[in-house]
Amino acid sequence: MKSYSVRPFSGTTLLDHLLDCRGISGEQEREQFLYPSYDNGLNDPFLLSDMEKAVKRISGAIEKNEKIVIFSDYDADGIPGAVVLSDYFKMIGYENVGVYIPHRHSEGFGLNPEAIDSIACNGAKLLITIDCGITDVEEVALANELGLEVVITDHHLPGPELPAALAIVNPKTSPEYPDQMLCGSGTVFKLVQGMLAHHRRGVPEGKEKWLLDMVGLATLSDMVPLRGENRVFAYYGMKVLRKSPRVGLRKLLSVLKISQQDLTEDDVAFMITPRINVASRMGHPMDAFRLLSTTDPEEAAELADMLNSLNSERKGVVGAITKEIQNKIDSRNLKDKKVIVLGNPSWKPAVLGLVANALMKEHRKPVFLWGRAEDDTLKGSCRSEGVADVVALMHHVPDGIFLDRGGHKMSGGFSVLTEHVHMLDEMLNKAFETLYENAEVSPVEYIADHILDINDVEWRVWDTIDKLAPFGMDNPKPVFLFKNVVPTSIKRFGKLMEHLEVVFKKSNGKSVAAISFFVDENDKHVAGLAIGTPINLAATLERSMFKRYPELRLRIVDVC
Repeated sequence: MKSYSVRPFSGTTLLDHLLDCRGISGEQEREQFLYPSYDNGLNDPFLLSDMEKAVKRISGAIEKNEKIVIFSDYDADGIPGAVVLSDYFKMIGYENVGVYIPHRHSEGFGLNPEAIDSIACNGAKLLITIDCGITDVEEVALANELGLEVVITDHHLPGPELPAALAIVNPKTSPEYPDQMLCGSGTVFKLVQGMLAHHRRGVPEGKEKWLLDMVGLATLSDMVPLRGENRVFAYYGMKVLRKSPRVGLRKLLSVLKISQQDLTEDDVAFMITPRINVASRMGHPMDAFRLLSTTDPEEAAELADMLNSLNSERKGVVGAITKEIQNKIDSRNLKDKKVIVLGNPSWKPAVLGLVANALMKEHRKPVFLWGRAEDDTLKGSCRSEGVADVVALMHHVPDGIFLDRGGHKMSGGFSVLTEHVHMLDEMLNKAFETLYENAEVSPVEYIADHILDINDVEWRVWDTIDKLAPFGMDNPKPVFLFKNVVPTSIKRFGKLMEHLEVVFKKSNGKSVAAISFFVDENDKHVAGLAIGTPINLAATLERSMFKRYPELRLRIVDVC
């Protein structure tokens, strides 16, 4: 069981203490965080490098009625970004626009020669990328050769050489820009702001705020820090999501039995985002784009049902692969390996990142998994707990083994030649020994924000916590420690009895429920729970609408 320490209370109000825990100090900083301002909290879009070039070129294309193609990544950052830019063109009444989202399995990430050739042959004169393109040097060169000019909007780190694009709008290539950690959709929204600042083209003042539902969705999905401009995007994005007229979004929420007006960031991250991403993992990403952009209720209903079904299928595939790998780890005694490396030609590469992430969390070591893609290439995903850099590990393997490799410290992807795949295990473990010979996984320090009594689970406390929402990266939900609380009821619920509810009694006789989803019966953290036996409980507070009326309950983080 985990041992929790508690942050020293700052001696002021609970709100001040929680802000202190997040390093938010000073009257002005606290004011900006608690009360984000759309008018004053967003940066000048023209501080982004090449923004003026991009705006002038797009404006020129509009005036000449040139064919423009939006080329976005296939995930829950790129797809909402494509909707943002597509909706902007609809707002100004410009129709000579196409959208191209590459197929994850057959085309892979970013620009590719076949797509460039097809787009150019279909008469496009301008290509605008979203959430990709910053490392596509050869592909942009090909586009230029074919008479196709390129405006790149991206947020990823650039490589050693920048593509010869007409304009590159990327916070990470813009040293004067105050917020370097925008997501791809946030970056393309800045382009829309730039276009409207240049010429509103009949768009009523403030109408672009309706696009913030997609920006908020992407900002929460892409795990960027929710500070500065991202805080504004997430805050107002949630407000717009709760009112959004998008029929596809509304149909999806209906299928998921989520009240739109009560939508939370957890609903976005754990319910909506997986169903956007599943389109590329198990189907075609254009289906997710169509869901979020359609105005046809029948099409929206069909797409919502299809993506929800695909997500159920995806869960089954991920669960089966994870179970198969766990059996292999146990039977082959792989727990002592520094790096877990496994593969199977029958595994879908598109879901292996999810599996690798789950295994990494359980075993707390780097995990590399590969499967066979539709083009017969062996492709995989890797995840690290933070001790080892997966990109450094891959680059320490001799040249010629990987066909392609990339990512960042804790997450990456790769492709490998069939004749070399059997060497990956040995070489990656050797690379770990060389690079991290004396590295050890340090104990994780679990820290609660504050100690609460079970009687403190009141709406007044929730109102204080809710002032910090939406929660996410760099703004985690406050975790509270409840000491020596006594369960009065313990039960399973759900179709497969996969969820857990533990009930406690307050001194006034009212009940407080604590919930944990997808808890295995043998889970070591809850196996010792018993009615009448005091426990220490680490939990967050949440407002639930499961019973169709507001209920304040606890979400179990750990039993300790």
